[in-house]
Amino acid sequence: MNDLEALKQNVEVLVDDKELGGRLATAKRPLRVKLGVDPTRPDLTFGHMVVFNKLRQFQDLGHEAVLIIGDFTTLIGDPSGRSSARPTLDRDEIRRNAETYVGQAFKVLDQAKTTVRYNSEWFDDMSFEDCLGLARKMTVARMLERDDFAKRYRANSPISIIEFLYPLVQGYDSLMIDADVELGGTDQTFNLLVGRAIQKDAGKPEQVVMTLPLLVGLDGTKKMSKSEGNYIAFNDPPKEMFGKIMSISDDTLWIYHQLLLLTPEAEIASLRQRHPMEVKKELAVQLVDRLHGAGTGAAERSQFERVFSRNEQPDEMPEFAWDEVAEGTARARLVDLMAATGLFPSKKEARRLIEQGAVKVQQEPVDDPFTELDRGGAPRVIQAGKRKFFRLNP
Repeated sequence: MNDLEALKQNVEVLVDDKELGGRLATAKRPLRVKLGVDPTRPDLTFGHMVVFNKLRQFQDLGHEAVLIIGDFTTLIGDPSGRSSARPTLDRDEIRRNAETYVGQAFKVLDQAKTTVRYNSEWFDDMSFEDCLGLARKMTVARMLERDDFAKRYRANSPISIIEFLYPLVQGYDSLMIDADVELGGTDQTFNLLVGRAIQKDAGKPEQVVMTLPLLVGLDGTKKMSKSEGNYIAFNDPPKEMFGKIMSISDDTLWIYHQLLLLTPEAEIASLRQRHPMEVKKELAVQLVDRLHGAGTGAAERSQFERVFSRNEQPDEMPEFAWDEVAEGTARARLVDLMAATGLFPSKKEARRLIEQGAVKVQQEPVDDPFTELDRGGAPRVIQAGKRKFFRLNP
């Protein structure tokens, strides 16, 4: 497999392969490969890993990665794939999110071959006259060719003028760094093509556009998204990450192998002959190792099998003193104790788990949320669902 064939693995849109092949063959310097991420949340997810993997492939072939932290574009909010405008964030929140992104990115990327830029570097100094000049490079008719804008327009759903500016602003980043290639998800195709148009208008070589599939989330149907709650984050603790991976469907398993581990089709065909549960455990080990260090995945696999295969309790779990969660009383309702640990999103969620029979105290099921416990003289283990355990000490 030559370099071009390797780089085309998992790519859905490539504009165009002849151009990329020519640049790979004749370039007198490493190609400058751009990837932009907007720090809308503090964590990167496995959905980001799909494009980070491709950027790492370019690095391993000797090319330069330019990671654009879109601290300015986040002020606008990317409209791609949205049926409504994104909520706005203030600069302090964006800055805090951005600070976490760089360290997480280097869990996949080669730091020595990565240049990190913030697009506020050039946009903070742009005048309103400059902004008007940029806006003249695109017509409303062209913007409405975007599927998401077209749908919102037909549905009489509001589209702000600032959202029209987003593709132009993202495209301008490519001009500022002289991008040779830009990567993104398939929902970014329009934005990346705008980058080509802006470079052409400025008399510069047009970047090659390369888009990759959107990773399906834990539900097996929708795109992985924090707003949907179907995500795995780079910073998820190893135990939580392992458990989430083990919760995916068998169909999703092969997608994760293909897009996250870059497993070749022939190898996936061979893996399909084995029991999906064993393959899923191996997938989880490799991904946890990648994000948390070698050996971490095997340790989590051992704990997972201890709990789920042999119905035993994990060796390690959070511990709480009675007075810490019972506010000094001698007796307290189980639902109140659970809520006070902070391990559950809300008391309502703790109550729902109890009512569904998903909670055990010392391995005995409890389905009455008004059940009371006393301080007792010995530690008790409380289990909620399949993966959550904590120890209550007297």
